[in-house]
Amino acid sequence: MSANEIFLRPAQETDAWVLSAIHIAAIKALPATFYTQKELLAWRNYRNKPDGSNILKSMKVETCRVAIKGNVIIGFASFIVDELIGLYVHPKYQGQGFGRILVQHFCDEAIDQGIDKVITTASLYAEGFYLRLGFTAIQREPHYLRSGVVVPVTKMSKILAIAPT
Repeated sequence: MSANEIFLRPAQETDAWVLSAIHIAAIKALPATFYTQKELLAWRNYRNKPDGSNILKSMKVETCRVAIKGNVIIGFASFIVDELIGLYVHPKYQGQGFGRILVQHFCDEAIDQGIDKVITTASLYAEGFYLRLGFTAIQREPHYLRSGVVVPVTKMSKILAIAPT
């Protein structure tokens, strides 16, 4: 594999620390435009340093795929059947199509299971990204972070094209 290629693989327990680092870096890179600094801090679980414990808990119930470029994990997506739970790409690699690839993989897996509609809960920052990928905004709603802080998000859905059998 060349350094410019990207591939996806299932996340492994040994990836948890790196995934936590990507989660923290992605949130730290956000400006306080849609959310306050306090909300952004709560969103990253008040962490400045990676701690894979929450990622490991999530991996027990969610499917998690990592995106790798060269030998570096650059992002990940987690989902349960028809719901995209989380999507994070390290800020250094954002805007290069890696998030789109992870979302497409999630949609493809849903199609393979006969699912014709998927949902996600998008941060206000990510709403435009999902709209460009064919998602439709359903409604704004409160999202309860692990810390108890409540932030506004947008529930979104996408109709999938399932090939006739």
